[in-house]
Amino acid sequence: MNALALLVPLALGLGTLALLFFGWTLGNGQYDDPDGAASRILFDDTEENT
Repeated sequence: MNALALLVPLALGLGTLALLFFGWTLGNGQYDDPDGAASRILFDDTEENT
């Protein structure tokens, strides 16, 4: 029972921390263009020096 008194608040604290971090990434526009990198990998934009 003593372990639960430590682990439950620790789990709630880590969950809250993860939720705050996720909100921070949403606020900073981390997920604004999820399809951009997926399609950008298909095209070669570099110019060859010949």
